[in-house]
Amino acid sequence: MPDFSDALNVAASGMRAQATRLRHVSENIANTDTPGYHRKTVTFRAVVDGGDRSGEVEAGRVRLDRTALQKIYDPAHPLADATGHYDGSNVNLLVEIADAREAQRSYEANLKMFDQIRQMSNALMDLLRK
Repeated sequence: MPDFSDALNVAASGMRAQATRLRHVSENIANTDTPGYHRKTVTFRAVVDGGDRSGEVEAGRVRLDRTALQKIYDPAHPLADATGHYDGSNVNLLVEIADAREAQRSYEANLKMFDQIRQMSNALMDLLRK
């Protein structure tokens, strides 16, 4: 049974990591029009247990995308400089939607793996009862 629990842990860690990624993507989308907002990105790293990789993954540090902020011309804006420009955000909605879709699909794949492992475990328990 430890193989089943290890596999469940791997699938669950993937779901947690993708949920974290999706949370940051949604924050990016919500702050698309926030002046000076830098897009957040999440990296993943393998979990190492006793010097060996367990197969699990976890969300790493959140980093800010350092690409240049969009310059927006609006002389009436309170943040506008002498030339009438202010710094917008560097969030690209097309990229964020693609990232959200990828995170959703990865989450669903891990969920299917989790369900398959659970079904196999139940089938094994039924065989052992007979």
